[in-house]
Amino acid sequence: MKDSAFDYLVDAGPLVAYLNKSDQWHVWANAAMRYLGETVITTDAAFTEVCYLLRKQRTVMDELLRHAADGFIRVHSILPTHLARLHELMSKYDFMDLADATLVVLSEQYPKAKLITLDKKDFTIYRRHDGHPVPCIMPE
Repeated sequence: MKDSAFDYLVDAGPLVAYLNKSDQWHVWANAAMRYLGETVITTDAAFTEVCYLLRKQRTVMDELLRHAADGFIRVHSILPTHLARLHELMSKYDFMDLADATLVVLSEQYPKAKLITLDKKDFTIYRRHDGHPVPCIMPE
């Protein structure tokens, strides 16, 4: 699959919810991910966040790593290449964390791709370098 063919980006929250059956958003995330049925991309920082959140659930962590190994989840490195842009975003939005900043940068690289996220509060505020919001798929 060529990089330009990616239609979906994924935030840490939906990945955790998709893999963790006890997560309050599991049903929504599971339906969203299964509906897509194709490779999704995330960033190194968001993937690290998922690993941290799942660190005490070894079988779930194993499933995450299997999905990354088989290509269902593709991890793009944003660090350190885009440090200036990350700094710019995190300075503009003082509540923005690194994972969110990397996802905005990834959205700038794939402007037609939609971000699967649970973070409606923040991703309705963030803007890409072109002034447009990140296109998102979120729960109602």
